[in-house]
Amino acid sequence: MPAFDFSTVFERRGGDSLKWNKYAGRDVLPLWVADMDFAAPPAVLAALERRIAQGCLGYPVPWPALIDNVLGYLQREYAWPVEPEWLVWLPGLVTGINLACRAVDGDVLTATPVYPPFLSAPGLSGKKLAAVPLRLAENGWGWDFAAIEAALTADTRLLLLCHPHNPVGRAWTADELAELAIFCKRNDLLVCSDEIHCDLVLDAGRQHIPLASIDSGMASRCITLMAPSKTYNIPGLGCAFAVISDAALRQHFCAVMRGIVPDVNVLGLTAAEAAYRDCADWRLALLETLRGNRDVVEAAVAAMPGLRMTHVEATYLAWIDARGLGVDNPAAHFETAGVGLSNGRDFGLPGWVRLNFGCPRTTLESALERMISACSGVR
Repeated sequence: MPAFDFSTVFERRGGDSLKWNKYAGRDVLPLWVADMDFAAPPAVLAALERRIAQGCLGYPVPWPALIDNVLGYLQREYAWPVEPEWLVWLPGLVTGINLACRAVDGDVLTATPVYPPFLSAPGLSGKKLAAVPLRLAENGWGWDFAAIEAALTADTRLLLLCHPHNPVGRAWTADELAELAIFCKRNDLLVCSDEIHCDLVLDAGRQHIPLASIDSGMASRCITLMAPSKTYNIPGLGCAFAVISDAALRQHFCAVMRGIVPDVNVLGLTAAEAAYRDCADWRLALLETLRGNRDVVEAAVAAMPGLRMTHVEATYLAWIDARGLGVDNPAAHFETAGVGLSNGRDFGLPGWVRLNFGCPRTTLESALERMISACSGVR
């Protein structure tokens, strides 16, 4: 495997970084928003340079080679045959979540804790949301099917699924997805499946399974959302896509886009093609780096008084139970100690924090040392 650089610490303070500018002028290491501190793959950067060198940056349309590479990637990685007309290009995955809530007539169901737009999008669309807690057991987080069944009403029509799950780090198994599919079919639910972290399954021997790939009956119910942004660290380029095989559902989804949602910019599309075509070795090297970082985080948290976490199967996000610290606001407590984490309240579960370990090991170790001091200080 070629050598790639995941150790260089880039100076992102004082520039255009949302992640780092949140703590401008303060000695706080930001491990909050899902934005890695690694350079994008060399092949992506080279493709962008070539495209910029053309000089003209007019309105683009997705071109055949781009579409072929996306479809080839989905077939190669997930044995998922997708037709070109099923693709709907989007300027971001959050846009897709909000569009799904607008495109489906009826109220919404999801499981918490969960990525904050899942909690806000239904209300912004004038829909009611039923948020049902995932079950936390000794072996980790899982679905509480009895609870979600009880939360259904006659108006419930859409399930928002996070797959792999942000923030708890689960890569749902084939058996769990099969049970979820049965549930959705039995209750005539459509599903918006956020699969943006599908390429970041960390456990060896595990494989992401698109929910829509289970069978044709499930495919006809699914709006699958994907993007190269998290895996290849290009979120600032604003490129995502939906896979919708059902023609009527796709038509309705596209109808609510008209006049509101802009086309994807040419550099986002260029980066997506290069990512899916040329970056397999880079992704394998990234996964190895993230596995190492995950193991460091899990060992460190296990030794910190007042904290605990479950194993991270996928994503580069650690979901940490900080209730044992006995402080009112764990995120604020760690921020005072110089580590910026996401507040669990935003995900529907106060007392927890989310840590992004997609950064150079030196940055991560410095942050963990500060967290150790912060935990010791309240004892």
